[in-house]
Parts: sequence; C-alpha cells; structure tokens
Amino acid sequence: MSTRDDYEAARRVSESAGKRDEQVASAKRTALAVASAALDRKALNVEIIDVVGKVDYADYVVVMSGRSDRQVAALAKNVEADVEANTDARCLSVEGLPQASWVLMDFGDVIVHVFHEDTRGYYDLESLWIDAPRVPVDGE
Repeated sequence: MSTRDDYEAARRVSESAGKRDEQVASAKRTALAVASAALDRKALNVEIIDVVGKVDYADYVVVMSGRSDRQVAALAKNVEADVEANTDARCLSVEGLPQASWVLMDFGDVIVHVFHEDTRGYYDLESLWIDAPRVPVDGE
C-alpha cells in the first residue's frame, strides 16, 4: 500500500468517526427531548441511560413511569407527538398500546420504555445497565 493509500484510509476512518460522533450527539438530543416531554406530562422517575458502545441497537435508553395504565398510554402518545414536533426525530415503532402497562417506543438510536410503576419494579431494566453512565435530566 502506498503513502497515498494510507492517507486515504486514515481520512475515511476520521470521517467515519466524525459521523458517528454526530449520530451520538443527535441521539442524546433526542433522549433529552423525550425526557423533557415526559416530565412536562408528569412522568415519574425519568432516567436516561447512556449505552453507547454497550449495545448495538441504541445509544440511549430512556425509562420512565406512570401511575396508571391511562397515564402510561397518555405519556407514550404525548411524548411521541412532542418529540416529533420539536426535533427531527421520528418514532419508528410503538409496542404495548392499548394495554399500556409497558410501552416500548423506538426512535432509532433512542429506545424509550414507559412503564406502569408496578411493572417497572418487576422488570427492573435499569439493573441491566447498572454500570452505564446516566445523563442528567433537568426537572427531576
């Protein structure tokens, strides 16, 4: 391989790293928007877990609780609407409605779990990433 080939390879790696950094920053903005929308709608115990490099399906996981199935469903619907209205992010899929004891939302690099508070305690998802850093959430 020539010096020129080495230079081109290094440039491509650098560009790829820059794009990845941009993706992670965008995912963090989405996770913060989800948390903000959830807190505006009176979600309980909102937590953003930084799983960058720990899992291959997301960069951030947002976990929150509602007091009733009705509140869980309302949180999911309103968080989706608020995030889509205020960011470039789009919810790709929603699972768990209309039962709403546990709603899973997929924003691409951000996965959102909206639990009824009793269900959240049973599954204890946060313990899966006990060593993962948490992103501070304003308003909690």
